[in-house]
Amino acid sequence: MALSLKSLKEVVAPVGPVVLLIMDGVGLGPKTDANAVHLAKTPVIDALLNAPLYTELKAHGTAVGMPSDEDMGNSEVGHNALGAGRVFDQGASLVKNAIDAQVMYQGETWKGAVENAIKNKATLHFIGLLSDGNVHSHINHLLDMLDKAAKAGVGSVACHVLLDGRDVDGRSAIRYLAKLETRLAAINANYRHYNYRIASGGGRMITTMDRYNADWSIVERGWIAHVLGEAPGVSSAASAVEAYYGAGDGNDQFIPSFTVCDASGKPKGPIVDGDSVVLTNFRGDRAIELCLAFESESFKFFDRKRVPNVYFAGMMQYDGDLQIPSKYLVTPPSIAHPVSEYMAALNLKSFAISETQKYGHVTYFWNGNKSGYINENLETFVEIESDRIPFNEAPKMKASEITQETIALLRTGDFDFGRVNFPNGDMVGHTGVMDAVITSIEVTDECVGRIIDAVNELGGVTVVLADHGNADEMYTEKNGEKIPKTCHTLNPVPCAIVGPDVEARFKMANVSDPGLANVAATLLNLLGYEAPSDYEPSLVEPRG
Repeated sequence: MALSLKSLKEVVAPVGPVVLLIMDGVGLGPKTDANAVHLAKTPVIDALLNAPLYTELKAHGTAVGMPSDEDMGNSEVGHNALGAGRVFDQGASLVKNAIDAQVMYQGETWKGAVENAIKNKATLHFIGLLSDGNVHSHINHLLDMLDKAAKAGVGSVACHVLLDGRDVDGRSAIRYLAKLETRLAAINANYRHYNYRIASGGGRMITTMDRYNADWSIVERGWIAHVLGEAPGVSSAASAVEAYYGAGDGNDQFIPSFTVCDASGKPKGPIVDGDSVVLTNFRGDRAIELCLAFESESFKFFDRKRVPNVYFAGMMQYDGDLQIPSKYLVTPPSIAHPVSEYMAALNLKSFAISETQKYGHVTYFWNGNKSGYINENLETFVEIESDRIPFNEAPKMKASEITQETIALLRTGDFDFGRVNFPNGDMVGHTGVMDAVITSIEVTDECVGRIIDAVNELGGVTVVLADHGNADEMYTEKNGEKIPKTCHTLNPVPCAIVGPDVEARFKMANVSDPGLANVAATLLNLLGYEAPSDYEPSLVEPRG
């Protein structure tokens, strides 16, 4: 079907480009000393909050396809909603529905993983983030799969647990480990000849869960722990808990990788030929690299030493275009006709830019979970390589480089639309280091101001917003104690539209309970076009 849109009769398209600036992780939280956005010096953001064309957007829960409004948003679902212009059930919802309806267990992939383990008298391995953050995974999904595997007759199961501390409290892993150990013990008690155990693990930011090829040594550490069973082990029956406490009192996401060993020092669950392996994360960005380590025939990122012949599956297919992984339990959302497809059909030239940490969000996720270009002749993607150091040590990240490159692209006069992501508020926000987060917000503020000035000079329009909150709540208080908060928030996000004559052409529309999905129609209106009829309504309307 050929896509087309009518021009808005009441308005003339802007002289310059329309540019979307995404301040990742910059939400609107209470103005307290826990709010790094409030504490930072942000003259640009302050002015935007008082712009004539301004509103607040929902960026969590059902507004971005999550199961309930108690669920945080994240950059994946946020950019899906921004680019799609509609709300689709996302990974958390899809998996929950598939498990609740038992559909997942009737699928060929689950049956294949179970039958392979039984036939080979082998082990079924589960690798994934262990928490109830519901951003990458949920512990309840794992617990349900353990029960189903036991009832199906799988006698050996090994869990490889990645500790969170990012989407949940920074020091909360022990309660998830305890919950998992309780379930494993119950299964072993009910099925006397079964062996269900924790085999390895580590903190998510240094074990297994790298993304966008930022640091393959993270995946290598996971491979050594999960597959080879060679990470530093603890000779203890409860060694996962012992390893956790033995690592000190730092944030869970940085717990060193470990392999659980028996009394003789032998690893309890290395992955070997004939086994089945299920990656239980439903979000794709931090899952793809491990899939490649198991499935790629031309793998070159580190020496795997030993590549077991296993039945490998993901919770979802994380990249439909590249078919990663080849087998998966739950079908991902099918997002047809994101706004980039309409822009390409209108022959509009666009660019997308961020540094490595969010590059995939303004490309892959924005374009409806599709890799590559929609039209290479009309689109330009720019990735600024991220530094491989803790983000709190360099909180400015690559904001200045992103800004310089963006302004250079704008001044070519070649582009009708551009989208830019500043990762600082999110990536530094996850570290929980307040001073660093404040610096990250201040540099973001400065860079947003520079780009707005450049767009204004060209007679364009700038839309400034965030995809979810994070830096707006850096700690919570319990019994008088400040507990660092490194996860996303449930707060709304700002959305301001500025430009030399945009107020003369548009006014804010009366949209009930607006969210991120309303932005795509807004961008098309600002470019001078009507929005597709199935998109969420625009935040603006012509003045006439």
